[in-house]
Amino acid sequence: MACAVLVALVPAGCGLPDLADLPLPGGAPQGAGYTVTAEFSDVLDLVPQAAVKVDDVTVGSVERISLAGWTARATLRLDADVRLPANATAAVRQSSLLGEKYVTVAAPPTGASGDRLAEGDVIPLSRTARGAEVEEVLAALGLLLNGGGLAQLRTINRELGAALDGREPAVRDALGRLDEFIGGLDRQKADLVRALDALDRLSARLHRQKTVLGEAVDSLAPGLTVLARQRAQLTGALTALGKLGTVGTRVVDRSRDDTLADLKALRPILEQLARAGDDLPKSLDFMLSYPFPPNVTGAIVGDFVNLSVTADLDSASILANLVAAAPAPARPVAPPRTGATAPKPGGPATGPSPGAGPLPQLPLTRCLPDPEDFPATWTPPRDCLLPEGCVLLRPGSPVPVGGLILPKGVVPPGTALPAGTELPAGTVMSAQCVLPVTGAVTGRIGDLPDILGGGLRP
Repeated sequence: MACAVLVALVPAGCGLPDLADLPLPGGAPQGAGYTVTAEFSDVLDLVPQAAVKVDDVTVGSVERISLAGWTARATLRLDADVRLPANATAAVRQSSLLGEKYVTVAAPPTGASGDRLAEGDVIPLSRTARGAEVEEVLAALGLLLNGGGLAQLRTINRELGAALDGREPAVRDALGRLDEFIGGLDRQKADLVRALDALDRLSARLHRQKTVLGEAVDSLAPGLTVLARQRAQLTGALTALGKLGTVGTRVVDRSRDDTLADLKALRPILEQLARAGDDLPKSLDFMLSYPFPPNVTGAIVGDFVNLSVTADLDSASILANLVAAAPAPARPVAPPRTGATAPKPGGPATGPSPGAGPLPQLPLTRCLPDPEDFPATWTPPRDCLLPEGCVLLRPGSPVPVGGLILPKGVVPPGTALPAGTELPAGTVMSAQCVLPVTGAVTGRIGDLPDILGGGLRP
């Protein structure tokens, strides 16, 4: 009868539909589209021509399924109008409890990429998933119902309630502390990861040096053997050391008063040494060249030595020292005057004639620098009658060759400045300020009446 109906329809002009006009199975795009590949750990019973859906709308189909190692690769044909981010996800779903399998493609829940999914892209295994099979659900339910632990759950619940009964505050406090502990670990996650990475690097380095470490451990064996043999001697030495410490403590305690007395007796000596300052090393330096001063090498010329003598011929001072029981106060010493030339070997000393008048005094107010504003290098004026090149350097300056440093700030004899002149401590004199030992006569020439009259007069 069906053939009759078919024969009856043919003459009526109702022909069979063209297969090209029918939609492709699975909802494959009839026009332009693009192909992507999705990797799955298990595609279940997914078959080619299965539907590909986006938001439950069929937008393509599965072209083929292949296997690469232990990973299934499904080639998906999508309609050209489907726009998905490049980091889209894919999953194998089931239309109903006993329905067919299909692939759903969707954008990630967060962090969607700005690029689009395009021809030839691959959705890796990390962005794919599959749904649970009915068989798996029934198997798990059967395991739970058939001796899967339901009877034990009641026992566990009862024992847990008995254990927590009356201890709710302690348990709550423990949970709070556990929460704080886990929170601290979470905040230090980066530090923990860095520590684990450092430990990994250390372990790798130790592994590379395993041979060296083994040799080092093997080398320790003889030393440990010797220590083990000498254990009794070491123990005896430590015991004797303990006894020595006890005896030493007793000796120190008994000699404490004597030690303190000795230190107190040494105090005056140390104070005098401290007051001596640099005079003691200078005296030791003088002893090396006794009876001549340390700079005598500059005064030795051939087979003779030039000497300089300063005579104080003040009659009042002389008579006071010779006659009076108590010496009279000495008059201030006049500053050195350069009024005579140095005698040549074999010739008499010459000097200014009597009555020539006194030499000009050294103007100290203008010939000394201001201590409050000491320049780096101070050059006295020409009318100070100081040797040419005689300059004073600020304290702390390097001492030139042949120069002199004044540690106490007092000018000693033998310089161009009057002895006893006070300068800032540490002032440095140039070599030109130190008078050479040349045998020059410093003073005035006069007769006995001039001496008895109180000094040399013009």
